[in-house]
Amino acid sequence: MARTYKRVLLKLSGEALLGEQGHGIDGDVLSKYAKEIKSIQEQGIQVAIVIGGGNIFRGVKGATEGMDRVQGDYMGMLATMINSMALQDALERSGVQTRLMSAIRMEAIAEPYIRRRAVRHLEKGRVVIFGAGTGNPYFTTDTAGSLRAIEIEAEVILKGTRVNGIFDSDPEKNPDAKKFDTITGDEVLKRRLSVMDLTAFTLCRENETPIIVFNMNNEGALKRIVVEGSDEGTTVIWD
Repeated sequence: MARTYKRVLLKLSGEALLGEQGHGIDGDVLSKYAKEIKSIQEQGIQVAIVIGGGNIFRGVKGATEGMDRVQGDYMGMLATMINSMALQDALERSGVQTRLMSAIRMEAIAEPYIRRRAVRHLEKGRVVIFGAGTGNPYFTTDTAGSLRAIEIEAEVILKGTRVNGIFDSDPEKNPDAKKFDTITGDEVLKRRLSVMDLTAFTLCRENETPIIVFNMNNEGALKRIVVEGSDEGTTVIWD
């Protein structure tokens, strides 16, 4: 029998918010994502979210162009806050209660991240958005997503992408790429597949936190996976 979940962490990329634009945030994409998230929240699923900031700024890219890496990473954390605030607004306009929590203190717009408070918000049915990554340079939002999922004891990390799962090669470049329905963590490492960065992946492996990679742009996919137990996407399992 397919498994369903009660508490999940949804990891979204900042680039996903670009939509058809070359920069910034596409309001239509925000509204679509809010609708998808609401569809599981109103079923009683406890939902936490981490979103990247690559549509606005990438710290690593800035560092390769001569910017100090630490400075660039902090700028990237602020970019995640902009996306988090935009998603919060879209969710609340859809009638979903939310709380935005930041790893960097900025009380005017977000609560400071406190694990027990985050769990309490989830238990009350609020969607919790974690912004500013881990609050530390040299760590990606993938790592932040893995860390927060483990801290709040999420049952699964749902990595929403623009492809239908994990493939043996890039499906956007190779039309013959083979999709995996399930794959072990060791096989991901052996094949050097781009699922998450190594730090994030190691955190999940050490804590045996399952990862499901799926296409966030497929309407209803999030609800089918979480509520109905659909096996679409690819599940990373641990031996």
